[in-house]
Amino acid sequence: MKFVIFGLTISSSWGNGHATLWRGLMKALTSLGHQVVFFEKEVPWYATNRDLWDMWDGADLVLYPDWETIVGRARREVRSSDVAIVTSYCADARAASALVMDEALGQRLFYDLDTPVTLARLKQGEQILYLPEHGLGDFDLVLSYTGGQALRELRSRLGAKRAAPLYGHVDHYWHKPAPHEEWYAADLSYLGTHAADRQDGVERLLIEPARQRPKRDFLVGGSAYPDDIDWPENVRKLEHIPPAHHPSFFCSSRLTLNVTRADMARMGWCPSGRLFEAAACGAAIVSDDWAGLGAFFDQARRS
Repeated sequence: MKFVIFGLTISSSWGNGHATLWRGLMKALTSLGHQVVFFEKEVPWYATNRDLWDMWDGADLVLYPDWETIVGRARREVRSSDVAIVTSYCADARAASALVMDEALGQRLFYDLDTPVTLARLKQGEQILYLPEHGLGDFDLVLSYTGGQALRELRSRLGAKRAAPLYGHVDHYWHKPAPHEEWYAADLSYLGTHAADRQDGVERLLIEPARQRPKRDFLVGGSAYPDDIDWPENVRKLEHIPPAHHPSFFCSSRLTLNVTRADMARMGWCPSGRLFEAAACGAAIVSDDWAGLGAFFDQARRS
C-alpha cells in the first residue's frame, strides 16, 4: 500500500512530539513493504534543528517552501495513494484536506495528534487553521492521539463519521534499555518541551523537590523554556536531547518524570509518547495522574 501524509514535521524533533512518532510508525510501515511519502513545510526553527537527514527504503520526505511549489506533486501522489492522511498542526492542512477530498481514490484520514488542545480551543471559540472550516465529516476515518471522551467529542462537535484512537508509540529500534551515561546521570530527570499549561506540574514535581533536596541531582532536557524560570542550582538544564540519546537519558537517572499538559490531563486517556519511550527503556517513571493512566501502565501508589 501507499501512504501519503501531510504533517507538521518528521525531520526535526526540536520542540514537538510529532517527529519521533512518525519515525517509528513509518519505519514499521516500510518494514512491512508499504510505501510512505511525507510532506513537510520547510520552516527555520526545524531547518536549524534538524536531526533526521536521510530517509530509509520505502520512505520519501518532501520538504517544500510553500504550497504552490508542490501542489502538483501532492496531487499526483494523492491520486496514486491507498491512504492519504492530513494531521493536526500541518502548516497547509486546509489546502491539503481540500486536495485529499478532491483527488484521493483511496481512504482519506485525519490524524489529530493534539486532540485535547483542539477541543479546548474549540470551546474557547478559537479559529483552528489545521481543521477544515466545515469540520471532519468528509474524512473516512479520524484518528486521535486521545481516547475516551475525546472520540465522542470528535464525532459530536466536528462531525467525524468514524473516530478511533492511535495512541503514542515507540520506535523499537531506538527505544530499549541503554547503558548508563554520566552526562545524563541524575536522581530525577525530566524530558519535555516547555508548555505554559505544563509548567505548574514541572514546578510542583521537579523544581520544588529540587529546592527541598539540595544534595540531590536533577536534570531537565527540552527547549523553549523562558529565561525567567528560577532553576535551583542542583537542576541542570540541557536545551535539546536528540531522539537517539533518549534511551541513555532515561536509563541514566534513578527516576524519570512525566508531566501532562493541562488540557490532556483533564480529558484523560492521552498518554504521551515520552511515557512509552521511558517504559520501553525500562525506566522507573514518576507521573502525574489522569483518567485512563492505569489502562496503559501498572501503577504503584504510596499513601
